[in-house]
Amino acid sequence: MPRLDLSIYHKAAATFSPLRTAGRVTQVVGLTIEVQGIQAFIGEVCLLMLPQATEPVLTEVVGFKNGTVLLMPLGDVQGIRPGCEVIPTGKSFTVKVGESLLGQVVDGLGRPLQGAAVNGQGDEYPVDNDPPNPLQRRRIRELLPTGVRAIDLFLTCGQGQRIGIFAGSGVGKSTLLGMIARNSAADVNVIALIGERGREVLDFIERDLGTEGLARSVVVTATSDRPPLIRIKGALVATAIAEYFRDQGKNVMLMMDSVTRLATAQREVGLAIGEPPATKGYTPSVFTLLPRLLERSGTSPQGSITGLYTVLVDGDDFNEPIADAVRSILDGHIVLSRTLAAKNHFPAIDILQSISRLMTELVDEEQQQLAAVFRDYLAVYTESEDLISIGAYVEGTNPRLDQARQHIDEMRALLKQGINEVDTYAAAREKLRQLLGKES
Repeated sequence: MPRLDLSIYHKAAATFSPLRTAGRVTQVVGLTIEVQGIQAFIGEVCLLMLPQATEPVLTEVVGFKNGTVLLMPLGDVQGIRPGCEVIPTGKSFTVKVGESLLGQVVDGLGRPLQGAAVNGQGDEYPVDNDPPNPLQRRRIRELLPTGVRAIDLFLTCGQGQRIGIFAGSGVGKSTLLGMIARNSAADVNVIALIGERGREVLDFIERDLGTEGLARSVVVTATSDRPPLIRIKGALVATAIAEYFRDQGKNVMLMMDSVTRLATAQREVGLAIGEPPATKGYTPSVFTLLPRLLERSGTSPQGSITGLYTVLVDGDDFNEPIADAVRSILDGHIVLSRTLAAKNHFPAIDILQSISRLMTELVDEEQQQLAAVFRDYLAVYTESEDLISIGAYVEGTNPRLDQARQHIDEMRALLKQGINEVDTYAAAREKLRQLLGKES
């Protein structure tokens, strides 16, 4: 008879303890649950037994206070009362990952919201991983076409680059993300919708992403009604899923909408456990979380994660604390202008206020010169637009402005792009060359 491999059972028996450690809920204050009788570590998942619930509710250790353990729920705790049993699991939160995730929509804990169940299949990944070793990151040498002319020509993005999309509400961030998800050259899209309205999730999937985009995407959604810890977990779960596909050698596009709502969720957690409010009410843990999360994307020896992170600027203030912190971490930023959006200019990308820090390493000298001339014309025309509008400018006063006036309509047409309009990088570059009178 063939010999059975009993090693996994021996390992399980060696780690099994017949004694079960359990604690009891002593107090609930706001978002936190105070528990006595257990020893646990920060980030450990605990099971909360509710009287009327058929299954335990997942909770996570977030702090300690006067000999008690502070938990926050990863689910609905309606019906909780003093004395409810709490059982530590001895593990941090993990998520099941695998190829079966493609085309799926999952919640902030990685559980499917539709289609076949993927939880319980595939490999188990921790959601809170360390960023790659900086000396093991490959340099970003290859460009990643997004299908959006304004980005490809003037804010060229590379495989493994991290870019922020900064805008106020209602300026077109989600629509732009959907457009890139459908048209980019990435192998896999991982899209995290953090703190979105519930209505907007299906709108984004069906209208902006579409069937073709969803087929090669994984959508992680943690809507605004979910507990703050689930919204934070949603961002971590999406990043872990992107890391899984990156480790398979794929070029992944990770999109997160939005980092601001993630920071708001972390602020709620921090205030609940007693952190002091710092800059504009944001707690210190917010500014610890952001670089740790954003640095997890990028290149690795196996593959790459290209990160697109939206930042919802408060009152269109692009220098508010979260926008300023994110901009300092990322490799470039795209600014969406409400003024352009009001003029029916989509995508409302203000290329004069935006920058890709790696563009000079990704495109040749000719493309750099074409982009520089285009920016120069746009800048000089923008400065004098009011004078031109009221008829106060006299032609011949500024030769550069005269040239800009000749091209301005074609320039604006090049920057505009329909939602379903797709241009390859080569085609977009040829249009720019022809606009500026250069021969191929």
